[in-house]
Amino acid sequence: MTIRQGSCGCGKIRYQVEGEPKRIGLCHCTDCRQESGAAFTYYAIWRKDAFMTTGETAVHHGRHFCPACGSRVFAYDEDEAEIKLGTLEDAPTGLKPTYELWIKRREPWLQPVEGAEQFMEDRI
Repeated sequence: MTIRQGSCGCGKIRYQVEGEPKRIGLCHCTDCRQESGAAFTYYAIWRKDAFMTTGETAVHHGRHFCPACGSRVFAYDEDEAEIKLGTLEDAPTGLKPTYELWIKRREPWLQPVEGAEQFMEDRI
């Protein structure tokens, strides 16, 4: 079974996910752009029971971040864990997006990910 590990920028928050993600996406919405400070976010969704974390996080709108360094790391609910893939220790990850959200906000100089499903806004 594949085990991937990651952390915040300072290492006080650590996590691990087991197995393969349920889905992998890019999001170009305003919230994700503001949260990441970039043109999009790159994330994957795992089953919640495949996710483990250590360290104390702060939470804003359901998104967990490190109170020491400010890195946004993950979000989760009772069923799923969403991991910011840029926080994984090993890059490149080999995880290719299978869909893109909020493409109406995608920068015009960015090309669609080949083979990825495209959504004008949220997945339906």
